[in-house]
Amino acid sequence: MSGATPAAAARDWATPLELLGLGMVWGSSFLFMRIAVPDFGPYALVEVRLLLGALVLMPFLWRARAQFPARRWLWLAPIGLVNSALPFVLFAWAAERAPAAIGAICNAMTVLFAALIGFLFFGEKIGPRRAFALLVGFSGVVVLATAKVSGLAIGAAVAAGTVAALLYGLGANLVRRHMAGLPPAASAAATLGCASLWMLPMALSHWPRQPVPAASWASAIALGILCTGLAFLVFYRLIGRVGPSRAATVTYLIPLFGALFAWLFLGEPVTVQMLIAGGLILGSVAVSQR
Repeated sequence: MSGATPAAAARDWATPLELLGLGMVWGSSFLFMRIAVPDFGPYALVEVRLLLGALVLMPFLWRARAQFPARRWLWLAPIGLVNSALPFVLFAWAAERAPAAIGAICNAMTVLFAALIGFLFFGEKIGPRRAFALLVGFSGVVVLATAKVSGLAIGAAVAAGTVAALLYGLGANLVRRHMAGLPPAASAAATLGCASLWMLPMALSHWPRQPVPAASWASAIALGILCTGLAFLVFYRLIGRVGPSRAATVTYLIPLFGALFAWLFLGEPVTVQMLIAGGLILGSVAVSQR
């Protein structure tokens, strides 16, 4: 009688657990940003995040250094800017001005923007179902942008989070075309390292003048080591095991955990408009991924 081998059965159990854990970790990143950014400011916080994330992954880059000749860095440097430095700053800037759930919901648009940019600039087919999903997702952004939380308008924060997701979508297309065949963890180390160099002048010129509280330092360290370096390792391992489409289902979990953690630990409200917008955006992602 045939059946799954013990190793295959272990992998079947490991995949949903790792997806759940990754959703929790990336959802918590918006909580950590919300805690740390008032004391660090967006530029210094992002520099700490990028540097720690790159250091975690640096052994993989060192091991694969022969696959990264000088000509490779002509693409790695701009990809680091587009795929890490700028979106991280935009999400941190948004975290100063709106609840953590806002950035987490906007982040879910990455999958849709990746499809749209592939269609507009790289000749990929989009199809009527995915085009409809894009319209639904953007309607969710409009609902979110017009919402108010505790009487405060959050449109600017939504705009920043949406642009960050757009940059992630562009970065995904650039990675697919210019970093194919490279070891993923080593590539992530390279792009994060480049991004930290891009951010260094702004981080130094905006470094906090007052002592940073321990809670903010702990959040910044968790953001860099856990939510960036280690999370990339888990994500790339998932891609290698189950493929990019199944690994991308973590997108559905990030807003849920982002809102849950902000409510639990910061007491931030979850409004009806946020729920509607989140439902529209996540529903559109689900339709586009079918």
